[in-house]
Amino acid sequence: MRSILGVCALTMGLTVAMAAAPTTAHAQIPVLCSETSLVNAINTANAVGGDTLALVPFCTYQLTSAHGSSPHGPVGLPPITTPITLLGLGVTITRAPGAPAFRILQVEGAANVPGTKGQLSAVGITLRGGSAVSPYPGGGLSNLGGTVSLLSSSVTGNTAVAGGGIYNDNGSITLTTSSVTGNQATASGGGIYVNSGGVTLLATTVRDNSPDNCAPSGSVMGCT
Repeated sequence: MRSILGVCALTMGLTVAMAAAPTTAHAQIPVLCSETSLVNAINTANAVGGDTLALVPFCTYQLTSAHGSSPHGPVGLPPITTPITLLGLGVTITRAPGAPAFRILQVEGAANVPGTKGQLSAVGITLRGGSAVSPYPGGGLSNLGGTVSLLSSSVTGNTAVAGGGIYNDNGSITLTTSSVTGNQATASGGGIYVNSGGVTLLATTVRDNSPDNCAPSGSVMGCT
């Protein structure tokens, strides 16, 4: 009798979880290990209202040029304007040596860019080598009114006038078991710069950024 009850409880739990899942969810879309494939996949995901992109494990997606532009400077990948999930395992997205200056990723939400619904969820991704064109902030990632979640990910070796690693304006960012290290700003916020909105750190390391880790002082709880 206990066994039957246990199976019933498990079945009910799975039913509730399935009912709670977004009805707009899509199957995972595999993305070949190339710059063109990743750019095309993000463009397509934006066009269909969002998607889940499965990146090749341990691939380095090397960006040789900017594939997006905005009033906030050039962006290596197309700006994310819909709910997009990047699933990776040891994946690196980096600006190629000798490539012109551009940030790696930009998320655009309705709070800053009307008509957009930018939401980024990234798992097992490293953002490296981004360089935002002065005077624009956010070398690795710029969140403009959207929602960002980084899990087991890293933002490292990026540069900008502010928010060398991450810049947040009027949006929300959550970093879980992740790291923001070795980024540089010419003004402040070597690791993270919060203009407005909020950044939450959960079991996440922010260190060895220059000239400081987070700015303004006290804007990111748990960041010194």
